[in-house]
Amino acid sequence: MANKHIFGPNYSNFDTSYRYETSWLFSPTVLFIIRGFLSLYAFTTIFTIFGYNGANGLSENSERSFSYFTNLTYWGLAFYFLFAALHSGSYAFTGTPLLARWPKVLQIAHGMFYSTIVVYPWIVTIVFWALLYSSFDSPFSTWTNTSQHALNAVYALFEIIFPRTDPLPFIDLVPVVVILALYLGLAYVTHATQGFYVYSFLDNTKNSSGVVAGYIVGILVGSVIIFIIVRYLIVFRIWVTEKKLGMTGKFSCRGVSRAVEADAEKGLNRPSAEAEVH
Repeated sequence: MANKHIFGPNYSNFDTSYRYETSWLFSPTVLFIIRGFLSLYAFTTIFTIFGYNGANGLSENSERSFSYFTNLTYWGLAFYFLFAALHSGSYAFTGTPLLARWPKVLQIAHGMFYSTIVVYPWIVTIVFWALLYSSFDSPFSTWTNTSQHALNAVYALFEIIFPRTDPLPFIDLVPVVVILALYLGLAYVTHATQGFYVYSFLDNTKNSSGVVAGYIVGILVGSVIIFIIVRYLIVFRIWVTEKKLGMTGKFSCRGVSRAVEADAEKGLNRPSAEAEVH
């Protein structure tokens, strides 16, 4: 029987074996702790920047921060890891994750949210270091930029490698592209209402319309390429960890039977000895 999970999650039968909440390497409790720590670090970074700006007469920078794709995606990482931690923790301690109790529309939204947080950080990192970086003028600037333009990719890589998530379904390309398009609109609304361009390459007074269009199309095409690369990295991870190494997952003792049965229906035929319970 073909492994259906290789082709991506079926939103009509969402996450029956708790792949968003579990890992092939870490127990649900450890995954909960790691995700919680990563969320805490991201929120700490955000509010430390706000505090620094407020203490140094730079409150306008905080107000303007919501116009920057970097900051919006970093908020996204902070909130995703917060909810992912809650899902893993609730599964570890009760056997039924919070995600399984949500309405279907919120479950689907979480799946799409996952797709954005493993794609967008790579766009932010590549664009920043390739087009925007010049130098850092202080240790504080070095730390904040490293956190938001380098560690953000580490966050994405963690979620690609360690959870048992399915490959990104191609339908999730739609929200990934639509959100990018909406952000482009926000960037020009910001210029129209506040008088500044969030990114210099969008400035059509300094660049020709053809150059600006080239950047926009390039980022769009790049996002599609990154999406496909991420999807097949996850396919590769599943193949290596589950098919070759037999590391099919670590589960809560309160919920392992359902997870084993759900994966068996997908053709994994997990031996009971391989279903590690924690």
